[in-house]
Amino acid sequence: MKNLIILAISVLLISCNTEKKEASSEKTKANSFTTSDYADLETLFKTWRDFENPPLYEGAPDYRAATFTKRWPEFKELQAALQSIDTANWPVEHQVDWMVVWAEMNGYDFNHRILKPWERDPAYYKSVWSYKSDVPAHEGPTHHGTTELWTYELPLSPEERTRIISDLKVIAPLNTQAKQNLTGNARDLWITGIRDIQYQSVVLNRFKAKPSIEQDAELVALIDQAILSTDNLVSWLQEQGESKTGPSGIGKDNYTWYLQNVHLVPLTWDDEVMILKRELARAWSALKFEEHRNRNLPQLLDADSPEAYDKMADAGARSLIDFLDQQDIVTVKPYFEPALREHLGEYIPKAERNFFSIGEHYDPRPLYSHFYHWFELARMDNEPHKSVIRRGPLLYNIFDSRNEGTATAVEEMFMQAGLYDDSPRTKEIVYIMIAQRAARGLGSLYAHANEMNMEEAGGIHSEYTPRGWMKTEKELLIFEQSLYLRQPGYGTSYITGKYLLENALADYARLQEHKREAFKPKDFFDSLNAIGNIPISLGHWQMTGSKAHMSVLGN
Repeated sequence: MKNLIILAISVLLISCNTEKKEASSEKTKANSFTTSDYADLETLFKTWRDFENPPLYEGAPDYRAATFTKRWPEFKELQAALQSIDTANWPVEHQVDWMVVWAEMNGYDFNHRILKPWERDPAYYKSVWSYKSDVPAHEGPTHHGTTELWTYELPLSPEERTRIISDLKVIAPLNTQAKQNLTGNARDLWITGIRDIQYQSVVLNRFKAKPSIEQDAELVALIDQAILSTDNLVSWLQEQGESKTGPSGIGKDNYTWYLQNVHLVPLTWDDEVMILKRELARAWSALKFEEHRNRNLPQLLDADSPEAYDKMADAGARSLIDFLDQQDIVTVKPYFEPALREHLGEYIPKAERNFFSIGEHYDPRPLYSHFYHWFELARMDNEPHKSVIRRGPLLYNIFDSRNEGTATAVEEMFMQAGLYDDSPRTKEIVYIMIAQRAARGLGSLYAHANEMNMEEAGGIHSEYTPRGWMKTEKELLIFEQSLYLRQPGYGTSYITGKYLLENALADYARLQEHKREAFKPKDFFDSLNAIGNIPISLGHWQMTGSKAHMSVLGN
């Protein structure tokens, strides 16, 4: 109890942010003690999350350099408070929670020292989002005052109208602040970031034209103000962009530190190059032998009309859900099918299809397998995790190895379990998807090492994707390579997360075999799901009790 009181006092002092010397002295004294009470970690987590959300400046989140400098001592106190917690005798699941908080604080530290998205990355100032991400939070660095249009239902209720007015009021002052903060020289980030800000005006104009919005004079005026400030920011970015000449990658050493200390991926830059090269070659090899095996079978036919697509999509969704249930792959919850059916897609004319929609029009089940994402998000809503630390999205995309790695891994696992026994040529799509993800991740590694610029990295992405499927629609290529340059580790997480999940499954199955118990996919996936959206390395530890695979983390 004494230690609990000590830590509580420490956290309270931190949150008060007083400049009095006696308060600083008390914080230093408090941090000299240790605590072993898990409740203290939960308290500290809440204080940390409050701190991580920056103060406001003229109505917008404050990312000015002077503000970061002023707040840095508070952050160091929070880190010290975390280190004062003794976890030695805690159960593994509580130690895992400590690691999550540790990783998030490392993410803040890395952003402050190296990534600096508010300084280097114009896309950081994108405020308006018209869609929900298929992972727990938006992919890539995102500021704290976004307008999430997809959360609003029209016509707006009085409460929702008040909320959206509050959201929209952030845009103009944040755009003004961006011109002060954006002092970086990362050319690729700068040039591609302009596109994100430009498109914001398009989205706002479309929203303003909605029948229930265009009649609201106050809202229209506020949207017009946001559009004007956005267009002014674009003009400023274009003018400044002419002088940007620097690299955008963070370098191999920084990349490795980020992997191991923030995303808790126990690999190095070199490890990831090796894994992605191996997976790229394996996918091509497997594809070619699958094609040979299927050489006497008829080719798959793509849906050639909206009616044909809808029929195929409905059958694909039913096939996947029935397969998972009847073959005991995972416990199929009542919310699985509704979550999937919200994202079945729609018919797209052949000339307009990008990589994913090409395959989707032949057989949507490989992509729907990747939509395991939506099961996981529905689980967060319907079965919130008991741990407050794991209940919501982890910061800084720390969830990528778990969510993107799992979604990619199950594409092949479900295939191996027999999902396409009724359509052997669909297996070819699975290998094409694996090759594409390996190629794009490999390109992103070279871009972060500053051995290639973004265009050259995109060349690997495009040229090493089978059948030319990445050459049909260039917007996806730009979007993906830009995102992976903005968010280190994300472009590789699909394949490296798959690799880590396969390692976890291997250790889990080996333990089952040692106990002379049969391996059951349902037990594995149910255990993984119950652990929540945390890095695969932590899930591996909690499911097996072994942390040997984590030996390089924290070095």
